[in-house]
Amino acid sequence: MVKYDFDCVIDRHGSGATKLENLECVFGNKDLLPMWIADMDFAVCPEIAEALKSRMEHPIYGYSTPSDGYWQSIIDWLDCRHGFKVSRKELTYIPGVVKGIGLAINFFTRPGDGIVIQPPVYHPFRMVTQGNFRTVINNPLLRTGNGYEMDFANLEQIFNEQHPRMMILCNPHNPGGIQWDAETLRRLASLCRKHNVIVISDEIHGDLMLYGKKHIPFASVSEDAEAISISLGAPSKTFNIPGLVSSWMVVKNPELRTPYYHWLETNGFNEPTFVATIGTEAAYRHGNGWLNQLLHYIEQNIGTVEDYFANELPELKPMRPEASFLVWLDCRALGLPQERLVDLFVNKAGLALNDGTMFGKEGEGYMRLNVATPRPVLTEALRKLTAAIKSI
Repeated sequence: MVKYDFDCVIDRHGSGATKLENLECVFGNKDLLPMWIADMDFAVCPEIAEALKSRMEHPIYGYSTPSDGYWQSIIDWLDCRHGFKVSRKELTYIPGVVKGIGLAINFFTRPGDGIVIQPPVYHPFRMVTQGNFRTVINNPLLRTGNGYEMDFANLEQIFNEQHPRMMILCNPHNPGGIQWDAETLRRLASLCRKHNVIVISDEIHGDLMLYGKKHIPFASVSEDAEAISISLGAPSKTFNIPGLVSSWMVVKNPELRTPYYHWLETNGFNEPTFVATIGTEAAYRHGNGWLNQLLHYIEQNIGTVEDYFANELPELKPMRPEASFLVWLDCRALGLPQERLVDLFVNKAGLALNDGTMFGKEGEGYMRLNVATPRPVLTEALRKLTAAIKSI
């Protein structure tokens, strides 16, 4: 079996990496360890690189038609990895999950319509809703123990009083790393169908399940879920290829799918580039072994964070994610206002983490840490944070 080296530190300077190029713009300092934007600092699966290199050797980069193998690779992956059965007609390409959310918002809703999100949650849900002149309706998650649960009483009140047209679900949840259980998803689907609410389910972290946890696609849990769902996913987070811009969408209900897919096709929104199709097929056909080793490495990195904080920084409480490489850090015991908390991480420790309030006011007292980096880099970051906290 091939052994992949995730400890290798790769210099990403000069590659246009957003997590480096945007440091000064976002944090006011370019000399920070980047532990923020959700991509990984690991070399991609070699079979993906080889497939792209092989195609690039052909001297013509003209218009291309996706092969049947491309579509079948997605169908097979969803079935084998998650038991999610999808037909070719239910599947289409989209140029990124956030773009897919924006496209669905523009097709199924009108300016002023209400769209429900569940903060603390991935901030583009709010941004793309507001930017398209729709109304954000917050259904905040309830903090329980070392996790969150949905507030169904509040959600039903929202449906009865504000009559939203759409809801955006994060499954698995970002930044909390929660895989919602089947009963929660079924309850949500039943309630949304009763009130004629379309659910966009962002499942981009669904392949990155940890500690033996299984991903549960929202559309798979019930007939209600099938009837109202638009599911979005991608190999991008899974295989560290977001730069290839390869995402997919599944709509089970033909009453939603037929007019929507016609609109996407008419406007050329669902036409993939050949780098997207080649990268996706190579990932889904040949990346299983690489992914399994990656997940083990991420689990070890999470364990490193948990052990380090328990021994050196017990004030910080990391929420163990069930999926993904993002750790939601509860820093409330430090007793710092959010501005000072961010200053501690950025200016005192020299680390670029996501400010918890980016995900909603419910994120006050939290920071989001990306642990998808070689362990020597992670341990350096932990030492820098320790020194900064002990200095205050």
